[in-house]
Amino acid sequence: MSETSEFAPSRPRKTGATGASTAPRSTEELEAQVTRLQEDLKAITATLARLGGDKVNEARDTARQEYRQLIRSGQSVIEEVGDQAGALEKQLKDTVRERPLTALAGAIGVGFLLALLSRR
Repeated sequence: MSETSEFAPSRPRKTGATGASTAPRSTEELEAQVTRLQEDLKAITATLARLGGDKVNEARDTARQEYRQLIRSGQSVIEEVGDQAGALEKQLKDTVRERPLTALAGAIGVGFLLALLSRR
């Protein structure tokens, strides 16, 4: 395990019984430690801000890629539906040409059902 002395502030040692000679020195050490802590906090804050900005940019890029993929998928679905509608239209035209009376009777039947439903 690593030593914790590099993370923990060092405690001033008393050299004499009175401790008067350590008071100014300990105050200076405390001020120096506070200054170092402030600098470390600024560095940590800057690092966190940079990492946060990187994550935001990464999320933005991912969202853009997903957006583009969704647009491509939507366009391919629209093309596929258009192709199927065209095929259905061609099939319907072919059926009408082959059996015009059946198609006319079917159209009349559908019209009659729609008229009944619209009255209610």
